[in-house]
Amino acid sequence: MSGILPTVAVIGAGSSGIAAIKALHERGFDVTGFEASDRVGGNWVFGNRNGMSSNYQSLHINTSRERMEYPDFPMPKSLPDFPHHTDIARYFDGYADFFGIRDRIRFETRIERAERRADGVWELRDQHGATHPFDFLIVANGHHWDARWPEPAFPGSESFEGEQMHAHDYHDEEQLRDKDVVVLGMGNSAMDIAVDASYHSKSTILAARRGAWVIPKYLFGRPLDQMGAASPLIPFKVRQRLTMALLRSYVGDYARYGLPKPDHKFGEAHPTVSGRILDRLAHGAITTKPNIERLDGDRVHFTDGTSVHADLVVYCTGYKVTFPFFDPDFISAPDNDLPLFRRVFHPDVDNVAFIGLLQPLGAVMPLAHHQSEWVADHLGGRYALPPAGALRADIEREREKMFKRYLRSKRHTMQVDFEDYLHDLGKERAAGAERARAKNFALPVARQAVGDEAVSAPV
Repeated sequence: MSGILPTVAVIGAGSSGIAAIKALHERGFDVTGFEASDRVGGNWVFGNRNGMSSNYQSLHINTSRERMEYPDFPMPKSLPDFPHHTDIARYFDGYADFFGIRDRIRFETRIERAERRADGVWELRDQHGATHPFDFLIVANGHHWDARWPEPAFPGSESFEGEQMHAHDYHDEEQLRDKDVVVLGMGNSAMDIAVDASYHSKSTILAARRGAWVIPKYLFGRPLDQMGAASPLIPFKVRQRLTMALLRSYVGDYARYGLPKPDHKFGEAHPTVSGRILDRLAHGAITTKPNIERLDGDRVHFTDGTSVHADLVVYCTGYKVTFPFFDPDFISAPDNDLPLFRRVFHPDVDNVAFIGLLQPLGAVMPLAHHQSEWVADHLGGRYALPPAGALRADIEREREKMFKRYLRSKRHTMQVDFEDYLHDLGKERAAGAERARAKNFALPVARQAVGDEAVSAPV
């Protein structure tokens, strides 16, 4: 590694991108963020001009405020435990201003192409045709923006007389008003949209392809995610049994609400967090059905042989992990699967890193903070990656563990447990710091212009 800090580009200024920009900016790196929109916040900006936000008017966070905040920038205590999306967008604006990173971001500059030259330098081409060379690239373009529709499409969908929409295009309740609505899915978006529909539509059907663990936001008067049952010091099987017992005592049998029984134990698939769905089901405002079988005219047919009239079908079927600026033969995630070292470092490309490309049982923002600090350590010479063989073995070990635990699906290709991930990352950073010291890595220095001379200062 050179004695001069590498120049770094960050694609995306959402919640993960601004964490990366901030970490590098604080360490003296020449870092530039590229954001397609006119403001920070990414997915949390309602009506974002870049068209990539999946935000909707009624959205509140489903992890509590204290679990979502960055470790070094607490959310105001005046906010509720589960703030509205407008509060979160203001929080990200405040973060960018507090740490002075706004002028490190080129807004309304979409990266159309990212190519790695033979000498290893990245060339980024934006939508204006300008090119930008960088030594290192951080990808933080998010993974909840490229809608994944049912695959294959349901028979009859091409001639269905009603409207079909992906959850990505749901914005407010007016899209549901006075309609017979069918919502397909059992994730957070499906539950939220079904609840919204139950207050504004003529009828609301929630169709489920499989069962899911639906967990409340509060338990015993406290946000469930603050109860400490997820400590990495407690074996997973013990945590699993404890959580299942708590949910059974609090929620009871899902069948009483008309929901299908989960075909897995808690923690073996991503759970759904909703404090309202069970209430609306109990009041008969939402009717449940099994998976869609086909569409015919203005009717939706289900696998149990029943059918309903539908004006609108909303597919809450997830998202594709895509990087439109890369050549797919170079870096891509077929079936949403991109093997990475601890969900950050690519095993074959040594000057690219990914921030926030994971699906935690918890919030992404604190994890993006620690990932960004880790990458800054690496680029600053304070951390050294394991040897190539050990790195690849670690990736395979983690993947085998993940695929053994979680249901095989495109939704469970980058799952992590929040506390476990942070615990293991802390140990790896310590081990990498020892490797760096053992190799006598020289600390890079940042160039500072003084008058007409360039001098070097330790980072």
